[in-house]
Amino acid sequence: MKRLQAFKFQLRPNGQQERDMRRFAGACRFVFNRSLAFQNENHEAGNKYLSYAQMTAWLVEWKKEPETQWLKEAPSQPLQQALKDLERGYKNFFQK
Repeated sequence: MKRLQAFKFQLRPNGQQERDMRRFAGACRFVFNRSLAFQNENHEAGNKYLSYAQMTAWLVEWKKEPETQWLKEAPSQPLQQALKDLERGYKNFFQK
């Protein structure tokens, strides 16, 4: 007989950790929305969607720009995951 077991975990961040998590989530939201705007412009121009590799090049450039240098403070993995999620969403949309 097979027995399934589950565990529940609850995060209890301190004040600084909570502020960092909110900042990281905001950075991911910014990257996702800005990339989505570029993807929409590209689609309206009649081009195929841009790949994850092309979008990561944007991310590198955004981190260099003076007005978006605050993206350097966030870990790169969540920002890259936001781009992967956008790419998967676009692929699913066009494949219906």
